Amino acid sequence: MVGSLKILIAMMLLLSVQPFQPQDPIYIMYRGEPIATVNRSEYAIPLLGVPALNSKKYSDFLTYLAEQIYEEPKDARIGKAGEIIKENVGVKLDTDKFTRLFYSKFLGEGEYVEVPVERIYPRVDSELLSSIRTKVIGQYVTYFNSSNKERSTNIALSAAAIDGYVLFQNETFSFNKVVGKRTAERGYQPAPEIIKGELIEGIGGGICQTSSTLFNAVDLAGVEIVKRYSHSKRVGYVPPGRDATVSWYGPDFLFKNTYNQPILIRAKVYHGSIVVTVYSSEDINNSPRKITPKTEKRDQI
Repeated sequence: MVGSLKILIAMMLLLSVQPFQPQDPIYIMYRGEPIATVNRSEYAIPLLGVPALNSKKYSDFLTYLAEQIYEEPKDARIGKAGEIIKENVGVKLDTDKFTRLFYSKFLGEGEYVEVPVERIYPRVDSELLSSIRTKVIGQYVTYFNSSNKERSTNIALSAAAIDGYVLFQNETFSFNKVVGKRTAERGYQPAPEIIKGELIEGIGGGICQTSSTLFNAVDLAGVEIVKRYSHSKRVGYVPPGRDATVSWYGPDFLFKNTYNQPILIRAKVYHGSIVVTVYSSEDINNSPRKITPKTEKRDQI
């Protein structure tokens, strides 16, 4: 936006000597269709006797136009049948180029401005996704009582949130950031959870089984565990010392991909079990970690 304002000043100086026709509108076109109309008289202000553009009004219009044009990129993803769903490239307004085109019309001649855009490429395309789901580098499964509908729902929702996530080289995964806040509005149910050694009812109870299953899978894959907290009371779905508790306003589970290739996380729930599998490409230089469950001294929540 700052660059656009600089262009504004330069264009006003260059074009101020040209004939100005404030009665003629400018039609803003996008993909061959009109999306806005600018009346020159509403945007013009006198500047030392020379017509000029109201920079505040233009800036507001530019913000509005950018919002109308913006299309968010979408990563390639894996569908329910295992097929790869192709990515979508996003677009955004090329503000500098549009500003140059607009001023040439505003202080010169012409009725139409075709909106220029820039492409926004997604993080993950179908070619990358295809290459990093070929080699299993870690996998872990835990079990739960599927008759507990509320807890099962929370496990399924949190598993779906991490399923298909791609972690690039040197990136750090945050469970809380990826899964998001656990709220009733997002479908999470009240279910038992451990808080300071006590079993109490809370929205999202059960998601720690998802985070613990994920922890064991990525630990077996040999990634760097950045931060992990254990429950203050033993849980039954993993061996002692192998849990990872999480809370939106409290502990998080973090790990870092230190390998030479991106890794892909898949998480699936099957009738009372949750399976987390970590994939990468055949070119990954990974070092699987052998885990021997044991009681260990660790941070407790």
